[in-house]
This record gives sequence, structure tokens and C-alpha cells, in this order.
Amino acid sequence: MTLVTTLTAIVVAFIISVLLGFFIIPALRRLKFGQSIREEGPKAHQKKAGTPTMGGLIFIGSIILSTLALSYINDVLTTQTIVLLLILVGFGIIGFIDDFIIVVVKRNLGLTSIQKLIGQIIVAVLAFFLLKLGPFDTVVRIPFTDIQMELGIFYVAFLIFWLVGFSNAVNISDGLDGLVAGTSSIAFGAFGVHALIFGQQDIALFSFVVTGAMLGFLVFNMKPAKVFMGDTGSLALGGVLAMLSVLIKQEFLLLVIGIVYVVETLSVIIQVISFKTTGKRVFKMSPLHHHFELSGWSEWKIVIVFWGVAFLAAIIPVLLEVM
Repeated sequence: MTLVTTLTAIVVAFIISVLLGFFIIPALRRLKFGQSIREEGPKAHQKKAGTPTMGGLIFIGSIILSTLALSYINDVLTTQTIVLLLILVGFGIIGFIDDFIIVVVKRNLGLTSIQKLIGQIIVAVLAFFLLKLGPFDTVVRIPFTDIQMELGIFYVAFLIFWLVGFSNAVNISDGLDGLVAGTSSIAFGAFGVHALIFGQQDIALFSFVVTGAMLGFLVFNMKPAKVFMGDTGSLALGGVLAMLSVLIKQEFLLLVIGIVYVVETLSVIIQVISFKTTGKRVFKMSPLHHHFELSGWSEWKIVIVFWGVAFLAAIIPVLLEVM
């Protein structure tokens, strides 16, 4: 895969995202698909109420169109590409239904946790069986070591846990303008480089397409955001990110490249456990980005710092791989 192909993937997906944004955002406004803000959240967020949500449709559309077109042109449309699109669309539909219930039906909690989980499990199992139609091993490897574990039939349980876990982790992290759009563009770019190193052209192309699509979405999602991605976007991004780590057989590398999502999720877990066992809170509010907000950090400062952490977490494994 040449540098020209890489740049083409990023630029094409970026342009399509921007063009779709100009059409989809006004449509979301006309339909009054505005974000409702939780009362228990930071008070400063109340002014964001009514901002169009379900913006994930913008980059999901861009990713699908760009991937199919460029994969066909470059002759890299494979089963793995189809699996990635299946996760993107499947998890995106679950998120869309959740957003629709909240925004249109006016039921603030959306889908129940069990309903989301069942949907995510169904999509993950479908992806697993699709992968098993081709050459796919069920070994889990520890990055930068020779350690590996053969999970056999238990790999499907691991896959479900991995996809559901990171899908929800990205969803949890989506609380500030541009936070997830920026960190995900970095993460997908890093996985694109790793896919190139491992000679997986199809996965590399898909990864760089997502990077471009997210940068295009960021045009509208930077503070002050003109649109939010909603669960439509965050659930899809998390699921696809996890599947990328599976397809390049570097599952645990995601714990490093996706460190922002890992820490954000851990902050919620720690907060819940601490409050239920001691009655005290470790953080002023969870997830972690809200803690920094209530500590006096501006929203823009938090986003920039988190982007910086994401970039370092993404670039260090790449440097270790090529050294």
C-alpha cells in the first residue's frame, strides 16, 4: 500500500464526511433530533441541550462509501473488510435505536443495558462465524513478546467481551466536544500503520478511511459542537476499534492505543465500587473528563490533553514495532 493510497483514503473519507455533514446536520435539526442533557451532569453542559445528535450517521456513511469504493479500486475487498463493515453497521444500528428512543420517544434511558448487550452479542457472534469461514486462528498474543495463548472455542467469549467492552468504553468517553472524534482518529491511524507493518493491506485501508472520516466529522464536532455523534457513532467506533485489534492479532495492543478509553472506563468502575462500599467518591464526577471539568479545567484544555495522551499512546507502540 503506497503513501498515495494512504493519503487518498484519508482525503476521500474526509471530503465525504464533510459533504454528508452539510446535508445530515440540517436534516437532524429539522427533525428536532436534539441532544437531551442529564441533569446530574456538569451544569455547564445544559447549554448544549438541543444540539443535533445521531451525527454518527455522517462518518458511518463516509466509511461505508469510501471503504467499498477504495477497496474495490485497490482490489482489497476481503472477508475481513466485510466483517469490519458488519460491526460498524451492526453496532451503529444498536446505537441509533438507543438514540431514537431517547430523542424521539423521549425515554431518557433509551435501550436497557440488557437489550444493548443482546444486540452486541448477536453482532459479535455473526462476525465470529463469518471470520471462521476463512483462515482465522484463535490465538491471543501479548504484544512485543513471544507469549501467546490458544483459546479455541473460548475465543468467541473473548471476542464478545472485547467488542462489547470497548464499544461501551468509547461510549462512556464521549462526553466533551471533539474528545472521541480526535482520539479515535489517532487510534485508527495507529492501527492503520500496524496493519501496514503486518502486511494487511485491506485492514490498513479501512483504518485510514476511518481516520479521514473522523477528521471530517471533527469539522462539525469541535467546540462548540454543531452535532454530537450519539450512541450511533460511539458504539460503532468502539466495536470496530476492538475488531481491528482482533484482525491484526494484536488484541492487547488496544489497551495501550486505546488508553484514554480504558482510563475513562476504569474511573467509572472505581467510582461505583468506592461509593457502594464506602459511601465516598474518589472523583468529583465520573467518567474522568468530568472530574477535570469540576476541578476547573476548561473543556478545550481537557480535550487537548486527552488528545496528547492518545497520540503518545499511539506513537510509542509504532516506534517499538519498527525499531
